[in-house]
Amino acid sequence: VEVIDKFSPNVLVNKHHQLSSKYVPKDLINFQSDDVKGTSKIKANKEVVTAFHKMREAAKEDGKDIVVNSGYRSYADQEETVSYYQNAYGDSYVEKNIAKAGYSEHQTGMSIDVASKNTTVFIDSEEYTWMMDNAYKYGFILRYPKDKEELTGYSYESWHIRYVGKDLAQKIEKSGLTFDEYYARNY
Repeated sequence: VEVIDKFSPNVLVNKHHQLSSKYVPKDLINFQSDDVKGTSKIKANKEVVTAFHKMREAAKEDGKDIVVNSGYRSYADQEETVSYYQNAYGDSYVEKNIAKAGYSEHQTGMSIDVASKNTTVFIDSEEYTWMMDNAYKYGFILRYPKDKEELTGYSYESWHIRYVGKDLAQKIEKSGLTFDEYYARNY
């Protein structure tokens, strides 16, 4: 495991690259209430919030309604999340599906979970299809793609997207690689 001591917007956080328990992004802001599913205040990196809002507006022009379900989670928040799922489903489930504290991209403020405002099953929604065709144009990538579990270390998550900026998102989209593969080859 490599402990990340220098944060950059394109930092790779996974089962082999860990953030410090003390790491907190400096530029967190709240999403606009209209961009959020439910009533809770959700934060992310300022650039992520801006890019998501632009993506959401473009989706709305095409008749789709994508909203944010989850954003920044502190180290302590992630510890609570892990504990909840361990108690509910056990260690095996957590290993495949839940990042342990320090290993979650949500702590970077660069990852968000999205949903459809129109349905509860995101993967079956028109919003999911729209996002898969367009997210890279706004700087987002699907972080845990289907059939790539052995490379990412996590089960497929249709809702978990990562902001990497337009340039890098387009390169990753064109390459067909996961962020882990692209990072390993280029950084």
